[in-house]
Amino acid sequence: MYGPDMPWESPEDRQKLGQARRKQLPRAQHAEFSARGRLTPALNLLKRADKGRVPALVKIKYERMIASPFGYFRGAVPVMAADLSGLPNTGLTVQLCGDAHVRNLGAYAAEDGRLIFDINDFDETFRGPFEWDLKRMAASLVVAGREAGNKESTCERAVMRCIGSYCERMRAYAPMPVLEVARDQISRFEEVAPVHACLQKALRATPMHTLEQLTEQAPDAGKPGAAKSGALRQFREQKPILIRLTGAKAKTVLDSLDEYRKTLQSQRQYFFDHYRPLDVAFKVVGTGSVGLRDYCIYMEGNGPEDPFFLQIKEEAHSGYAPYLEDPHVPKHQGQRVVEGQRLIQTGTDILLGYTTIEGRDYLVRRLSDHKASIELTDLNGDGLVEYAQLCGELLARGHARSGDARQIAGYVGSGEGFADALAEFGRKYADQTDKDWAELKRAKK
Repeated sequence: MYGPDMPWESPEDRQKLGQARRKQLPRAQHAEFSARGRLTPALNLLKRADKGRVPALVKIKYERMIASPFGYFRGAVPVMAADLSGLPNTGLTVQLCGDAHVRNLGAYAAEDGRLIFDINDFDETFRGPFEWDLKRMAASLVVAGREAGNKESTCERAVMRCIGSYCERMRAYAPMPVLEVARDQISRFEEVAPVHACLQKALRATPMHTLEQLTEQAPDAGKPGAAKSGALRQFREQKPILIRLTGAKAKTVLDSLDEYRKTLQSQRQYFFDHYRPLDVAFKVVGTGSVGLRDYCIYMEGNGPEDPFFLQIKEEAHSGYAPYLEDPHVPKHQGQRVVEGQRLIQTGTDILLGYTTIEGRDYLVRRLSDHKASIELTDLNGDGLVEYAQLCGELLARGHARSGDARQIAGYVGSGEGFADALAEFGRKYADQTDKDWAELKRAKK
């Protein structure tokens, strides 16, 4: 990309630069992968990622990873980041999602209240070679596709469709005005059966629904003065997944909101100031994130019918950080995630920000406001292939917003050979995931 201190080159020259990269790394070479080149065993990489996590919760992380090959895949970003770093790359950098897999796209409410579907997990975001996101997505389509009961031929067809749609979309973005790329909307969600089902779930995931799911009537709700004190409801404990915090622990979390507020634009600070906190909890989320600290704050705005839930999620260093250099990456890991998300997404959370608690970095965002994700059971047959096409389109948009669409389009060309190579890579990496999963199961016995 170009900045104040970088030379300007014509769009035609940038296209040629992308094409010239094929000599450096032929597109067919992307099919290559072998675990024999690993410098560090997978289990050792996973153990390193446990450093600094809550020890009592690490067991839950491994229970979720052992549950299935896809569960393992979700928690094994450090392993795949190391594997990708050992392969030749194009050097065509974008803002990577970093954890591009089939369940890290989902529905959520945009700033204007519309339900949209997009990439929605950025814990691992970092600047890196564009194909790393595609390789992780290709492997996930095969791993998840197998788990959903698909034949190998269907999984291969899904990867081909994903990469083909990525290349087609990137060629369309290459000549477009910059601001048109930034504003581009992909809106054919209702045509894709798994996404339609996800959007229907998201419609039901209202703040009031979340209130019913996560809270219960407070013990003193019926006593005089309870309404004035705001103690009508409180988090419903589900130990160790959801634990209420009180006293000094709750105060420490609430005190972090002052720093968070300063990361919001002034008009959004105004909106946030209309909410008051009522209860605080510790919550276990995700797979790869288990063991990191995650807090939820139950808040109220314009009365009891206006509940609001804020998530304060600890962010560790990206799994790609040891292998990639970016002098501009923020030192605050919550800020790194926020800036990466804003660069990739078109409809970012209106109250997205970051803060610090006891020296640890946190992302802050709304919790469960019309959020929903794909179910693996919906990714069967044509559903997997249709969904894969949309995954490719959304990755292309994110990469075009944060990288050079001209150069990437120049490199991928028609996309056929590139898609063939990534389909083979996806199969190989899915096979390796099965082996790594089996090794983890043996080790945990």
